[in-house]
Amino acid sequence: MRYIIVTGQSGAGKTACVRYLEDKGSFCMDNMPPMMLPKLIEAFDTTPVKHQTVTIAVDVRSGEFFDANAVAKMIRELRQMGHQIELIFMEASDETLLDRYKETRREHPLCQEGLTLIEAIVEERTRLQPLRETAGYVIDTTNMTSRAMKKALDKALGDLSDTEPPIRAEILSFGFKRGLPRQADLVADVRFLPNPFYIENLCRHCGLDEDVRSFVMDHPTTQEFMRRYTELLDFLIPHYREEGKRRLVIAIGCTGGAHRSVAIAEALGQYLREQGLPTEINHRDLLLEQARWTTPVEEE
Repeated sequence: MRYIIVTGQSGAGKTACVRYLEDKGSFCMDNMPPMMLPKLIEAFDTTPVKHQTVTIAVDVRSGEFFDANAVAKMIRELRQMGHQIELIFMEASDETLLDRYKETRREHPLCQEGLTLIEAIVEERTRLQPLRETAGYVIDTTNMTSRAMKKALDKALGDLSDTEPPIRAEILSFGFKRGLPRQADLVADVRFLPNPFYIENLCRHCGLDEDVRSFVMDHPTTQEFMRRYTELLDFLIPHYREEGKRRLVIAIGCTGGAHRSVAIAEALGQYLREQGLPTEINHRDLLLEQARWTTPVEEE
């Protein structure tokens, strides 16, 4: 089992660090009292779990339970016992931390001791020095974007892909007449394709039915679209994964959301599954359209 301990200054990015490692498949706990660390490691070592990496954030928020010297000593002893423990220390300049606290309007943990904000920042830096000296990785987030911080973590910790969950895809068909789906990351408008609605024996069938599916998918324009769009997804998905995205919603829209969009969504879902992506397919407006078919046919 690999244990990653995240510590450092308040406001330097520890929470963002923990969330990123959780997205990569690590079992994460934030603000754990340090004295629980040996018992936690014992529990993980004696219990079969699917996670191979555990991330634990410890810092001054633990109040009287936190002593940097004691934590540094505990980590050294656990390492001597053969446990793989890596320590990440997050820090930033005093000016940067001041600005971040002013922006968020949150209170620094040490302000509860009657210190001003700048006094709390300086005092915390002093208290944490033993852990900074013990840390294998010190990450200064003063001028870092979120993306740069993630790259710094990847560089420090190496490849966690053996535990990292794959990006998941949702293919969502919809009808433009009922509005765009707000959760969509990508939207494709397939209203340029031939519309089965205007074919008498197809209008009250949907894109799940073989006759409609064949009408839509066998058209040369659809085949060209599928070739180009799957090439686009092949390009985009690795970059989304690199950015840390774990769920990608691809919306396919036609006029009503029952014919063309449904057939295309099913085909794209099948394609992504064949590429090894966990994929679910949902048809937002299909039932509403089918209910409407009980009334006289209206033009789309």
